[in-house]
Amino acid sequence: MKFHKEGYTSLALVILFCFIVNAIANYYDANTYIKWFFYLLSAFLILTILQFFRSPTRKITQEANTILCPADGKVVVIEETEENEYFKDRRLQVSIFMSPVNVHINRSPITGLVSFFKYHPGKFLVAWHPKSSSDNERTTIVVKQENGVEVLFRQIAGALARRIVWYVNEGDQVEQGAEFGFIKFGSRVDLFLPIGTQVDVKIGDKVVGGKTTLARL
Repeated sequence: MKFHKEGYTSLALVILFCFIVNAIANYYDANTYIKWFFYLLSAFLILTILQFFRSPTRKITQEANTILCPADGKVVVIEETEENEYFKDRRLQVSIFMSPVNVHINRSPITGLVSFFKYHPGKFLVAWHPKSSSDNERTTIVVKQENGVEVLFRQIAGALARRIVWYVNEGDQVEQGAEFGFIKFGSRVDLFLPIGTQVDVKIGDKVVGGKTTLARL
């Protein structure tokens, strides 16, 4: 288990905060109960950051005709819907909700060329809000396979997730299962697949990024 690079700043800030509050408690000779409260609070905060930014090593099995899950979490949406930003037609939407306890690395569901990328500033509605996919801060990424099939996936910020990080841009080549981004402190990832795609999961299923097969083209 490794610590993800996106967590370095958060960890440093938490350690600095813990050092200051414990130093103040000791300087003013606070009673034993207060000191232990700050000791336990410090341990809790540091452990929380360590678990949130954990980066488990995963062996990725690439298959050209499969859609790998882009994130750890729970399947919350499987439905046909209108995709109005890029495809401008009906697509099959599959959405993964990531809670604060999930691994928050985002992975490419397919291998191909990034044919479209756009970052949208926006609101920070809760991730399950009906308008979060259109009103929240988000990125839209489209990857095209060699056979011409395109898959759109979207990182969406939530009420707690206030920073979306991405590592790809239009024109980049991406590998199935490789990291394409990170969302801090919970949110969701939406995928838009061709109508008729065989979905291998159901609503409520817990899925693992880079390991669970969501669908088959």
